[in-house]
Formats: sequence, structure tokens, C-alpha cells
Amino acid sequence: MRVSILDDYFDTLRTLDCFARLAGHDVTVWNDHVQDVDLLAERLAGSEVLVLIRERTTIDAELLERLPDLRLISQRSVHPHIDIEACTRLGIVVSSDLHQGSPSFATAELTWGLVIAAMRRIPQQMASLRAGRWQESVGYSLGGRTLGLFGYGRISRVVAGYARAFDMPVLVWAREESRRRAADDGHEVAETKESLFERSDVLSVHLRLAPATRGIVTAGDLARMGLTSLFVNTSRAGLVEPGALAAALVAGRPAMAAVDVFDEEPLRDVADPLLQLDNVVCTPHIGYVTRDEWELQFADVFDQIVAYAAGTPTNVVNPEVLEQRLRPPGS
Repeated sequence: MRVSILDDYFDTLRTLDCFARLAGHDVTVWNDHVQDVDLLAERLAGSEVLVLIRERTTIDAELLERLPDLRLISQRSVHPHIDIEACTRLGIVVSSDLHQGSPSFATAELTWGLVIAAMRRIPQQMASLRAGRWQESVGYSLGGRTLGLFGYGRISRVVAGYARAFDMPVLVWAREESRRRAADDGHEVAETKESLFERSDVLSVHLRLAPATRGIVTAGDLARMGLTSLFVNTSRAGLVEPGALAAALVAGRPAMAAVDVFDEEPLRDVADPLLQLDNVVCTPHIGYVTRDEWELQFADVFDQIVAYAAGTPTNVVNPEVLEQRLRPPGS
């Protein structure tokens, strides 16, 4: 099958062991990012399979209608960037393993890396040293401070486990089922969402972005945080009310932020408000970008292609497509 892979910025996938699973297929890998529909349609002409790296490129109806040969979109995780309804209408199978129950150590590890970097002002101290100066400020220790977790799923649960090594009590707010799971794991459950923001010294958001969670962190929530607190987001920028975080940091509540996600990605605007603030640590959405994590993720992505080619598609998001194929003509 003719397979196209988008947004492999550093041509990493060819170097993974799991890439061998695509042996026998005609594979084209694109290393830059484009969103222009005309250019994408030109690049993907003739493609039967499209591999997506998370949500880096939006796949909408306008593009899909210009790809008559496309039969399968294979990726991992959630898919708000794909027009599933258009795929179904056009007979395109979408396969995505949502890795339920599979912990993401890479994102949890980065979360803690950002926490330590922000609390100890590591990027600022490095900049001071490189500028010919010595220590530029005094940071904060973690021991005894409260780690607040907004959401308690597969990533958040790992983050909570690491908190024990730092002697940090964990406070959780999430949907009811997740709160029960957090309590069963021995963590305190906040009385309310407002209480979570008020009591957390470090607050880390771990929610999926969906219509119900978009903008769920409001300016009012951030204003409840303490004068020495840290807000961390390694999930999705859209979980925070637009513009609220930058404004809150200027106002001083929270005192600091550490973010791995942005409203527009890839972010190339050096004038972005968050990049201009000295009390923010920013990384370019690298939470899941480790060789170990990619071996795990793309083994699943490539297995979905192998399964489709064998006539047994797996992890199908839009099973109506399969039903259409089985339905007698005219029914």
C-alpha cells in the first residue's frame, strides 16, 4: 500500500525498530509541517494510507475530498484534528489506539522536569551563567508542598506516584469516577475545583481536550492560586481560557508556569506572550517525544496498517465504514 507519513520533523521514524513492520509498503515520509490544503493534497495524491503524528496536522473534509485513493488514517491517541464524519462519508477507516490503561511515563517524566526547572529557575540560572554572571535568584524546594492534579487518568496517576519521591502530598480534583480511583490510591480528594486551585502549591493539569473541557481552567481559577505557586500544563493549551494564563502570570497569581503546549502549534512566533515572560518555562510539545515512547506508539500505528492490509482492521474509530462495506447494494 502507498503510505504517507506527515510531520516527522527529525526523520525519526525510519530509525525505529518498529518501522520494519512497514516492509513491503511504499512509504513516503515528510519532515516539515504544512497546513495548506492545496499543498497537502498535492503531497498526498495517490496515498492509500495516512499516518499522523498525534495532532500536528488538521485533516478536514476539504482535504479528504481531494484524496480519492485514501483508505486508512492510522494514528494513536485522541483525534479532534480529524473530521471523522467526513471520513465515514468517504469510506475512510480511522484507526487509533487510545492506549486505555497504558501509562505514559514520558509525559509524566517531562511534567516533573518542568516542575523542577520552574521551581529552581534552571533556565534562568543557565542564562545568567552564560551571560557571565553567577546565581541570579533563589528558587523553591518541593518537599512538603502540595501537588494538585486536575484530572486523574493514566498520566496523572504516574505523576502522582513520582510525588512520593519528593515528599509531596497529592490533592486531586477530577470527574467522580477518577476521584474515587485517586482516593483508592491513597490521595486526598479536594472538596471542589476551587479548593484545588486555592490549596495547590504546584498544580498540574491532566485532562483530555474535548468540548466539555475546553477553557475549563478560567482566569478566576488561576487567580485563586498562591503568590508562590506554579501552574503546569503538559496536556493541551485549549484547556485554559484563551489569554488567561499570560494575564494571570503578569498579575502574580500564579507566580510561575511551565507549559509544553500552545494554542498554535508548531509555535514559531517569538513574540508569543508566554515566551516573553521570565516566570514561564516553555518547551515545544515534547511530552511524548522520546525514542522509547515512539517505539511503543508507532508499533501500534504500524500494526494498524498491517491489520488493515490483511483485511482485519483494528481500533476502528468509525465502524460505520465497515458496516457500509458489508451492506448489500441499495439497502
